Amino acid sequence: MLEKALKGSRGYGIWVAFLLLLVAVGFFFYLRQLDYGLGITGMSRDISWGLYIAQFTFLVGIAASAVMLVLPYYLHDFKAFGKITILGEFLAVSAVTMCVTFVFIDLGRPDRVANLFLYPSPRSVLFWDIIVLNGYLLLNIVTGWTVLESDRKGVPPPAWVKPLIVLSIPWAVSIHTVTAFIYAGLPGRGFWLTAIMAPRFLASAFASGPALLILFCLILRRFSLFDAGEKAIQTLVKIVAYALATSIFFVLVEIFTVFYSQIPGHMNHLTYLFAGLEGHHTIARWMSVSAVTALASLILLLIPRTRKNESLLALACIGVFLSLWIEKGLGLVVTGFVPSPLETITNYTPTVPEMAVTISVWALGLLMITLLYKIFITVRKEE
Repeated sequence: MLEKALKGSRGYGIWVAFLLLLVAVGFFFYLRQLDYGLGITGMSRDISWGLYIAQFTFLVGIAASAVMLVLPYYLHDFKAFGKITILGEFLAVSAVTMCVTFVFIDLGRPDRVANLFLYPSPRSVLFWDIIVLNGYLLLNIVTGWTVLESDRKGVPPPAWVKPLIVLSIPWAVSIHTVTAFIYAGLPGRGFWLTAIMAPRFLASAFASGPALLILFCLILRRFSLFDAGEKAIQTLVKIVAYALATSIFFVLVEIFTVFYSQIPGHMNHLTYLFAGLEGHHTIARWMSVSAVTALASLILLLIPRTRKNESLLALACIGVFLSLWIEKGLGLVVTGFVPSPLETITNYTPTVPEMAVTISVWALGLLMITLLYKIFITVRKEE
């Protein structure tokens, strides 16, 4: 079926060529990073995780969100998701590929990735994170491709696929839970030292991932005549709304706990995040955008009249995606380092090479989604 991705309209060819160009530009800057080191980025001794790890953290949630389609369809026989379950699995494949790529890029010595496998340490959370990510990637590739191949032949999927699909449901939860434990397991960082880090991650994942999938469904409806179905889209909208409301609630719970307890070391992180600290307001400005877009999007999604309007629905989903990209990206990662345990404040601003490499990885993910969705649409048309 791979040959189906090589044929398309002129617009399709231009889009693929544009994405390849972005990947090539980013690869050039990555070669410069390999030559010079991570000093080419905006990271420093005090802020050792930046834009790369922020994207990794956010994209793990996008990957995990495929469970919101797989679980209702395969365990509860919710037939409305039958058309788009494979789209969710292919989205997970692209997202996990981007996650692994960002981790690889963030290492100053990428060859040291081999140490995770040559000298495995079960006591390391990062070791388990690599295991669950690669396992989830393999599960979604196998199940998604096998089901699509069966659809193309007009036969039921083989019986051995169902156990793998059921296994992917708890596995999806595990990839984001283990990622959350990487943060929550660092006792020297008060901002991350919270028992609800994993639930926060899952709530935001179940909002941002389905929101992105809704946008893809709307795009496919307009440019490929593939209709995911109004019932499927509106069900996803409700999932996004409730998950977003839960995510906002968890953030408010964190704020109450920290400021009611009046622990200075914890208060300083949230003050820096939402109001700025000692004249440093960059992250706070970004978080104000995140807060406004989250509340506005939630209102649009809760009102039946607005969520059934395609234009307003697309705007709301973009708002959800943008809000959680900010909150779960730089907002979460950088704030954990500021102030430092020595109460110093260090500014972090991504450099041009850092942003170029990041854009190229996103372009790689979009390229994978484009090719996989092109195969899916072609198979559906043949049916």
